[in-house]
Amino acid sequence: MYIKAKKSLGQNFLIDRNILEQIVDTVDVANKEILEIGPGSGNLTTYILKKNPKKIHVIEKDNDLALLLKEKFNNEIHIINDDVLKISENDISDEKLTVFGNLPYNISTEILSKWIINLSKNFWFENLVLMFQKEVADRIVAQCNTSKYGRLSILSNWKLNIKKIIDIKPESFSPRPKIDSSLLLFTPRLNFFEIDSAKNLEMITRIFFSQRRKMLKKPFNQIFKDSKKVSEKFDIDLNLRPQNLEPDVYFNLVKEYESLRG
Repeated sequence: MYIKAKKSLGQNFLIDRNILEQIVDTVDVANKEILEIGPGSGNLTTYILKKNPKKIHVIEKDNDLALLLKEKFNNEIHIINDDVLKISENDISDEKLTVFGNLPYNISTEILSKWIINLSKNFWFENLVLMFQKEVADRIVAQCNTSKYGRLSILSNWKLNIKKIIDIKPESFSPRPKIDSSLLLFTPRLNFFEIDSAKNLEMITRIFFSQRRKMLKKPFNQIFKDSKKVSEKFDIDLNLRPQNLEPDVYFNLVKEYESLRG
């Protein structure tokens, strides 16, 4: 059964054997429950199965590919033929999952943001081994005081430790994307900063980074009635720019915003 990749679903199938092996070797999968997002034609799934996992769940939105996977693997995997954005991850298994995903580029940040925002102290996964287009990965791992640092860096670093594994060239895929990709490893940050609502973190970082070249004075005035008092409390120079503040500073500002409103 031949399946052509669908542009509308952001499909690019990984075909490079060396890269497939590297991805599976990023974490230990033996006797673990695995969740694979967007398995496509099952190339990575094949390599995961060789490592003797306890069970593999795959989420595949494409009906044709779900049929192909059923034909190819029979009962070796549990196929969830649905949209990853509509699924409650906590319902997939009672065990903590090891997650692999060559995420569709058009919704990769949406998937990651959804997972982070919905995380409680009880993480539903042990590891996330996820592929993004390189430009997005660079924003996720970006450090304070760099041009790529922004909302996505702050949100990602809130509840997760992140490590870049490898960059992957277009020729490792079929069809070839026009851009490079990067593989990232995420692990739970066990003592993450507690705030009441992730929506407040999204809102505050959006206000700051919508004018990233402007000084902090303007977003501070927009968010806080007494911006001078708040900036002095956290020893923040309002002549700095949004990219000059560490993630922890933003978390503290969210907490302050919530306590002033509450």
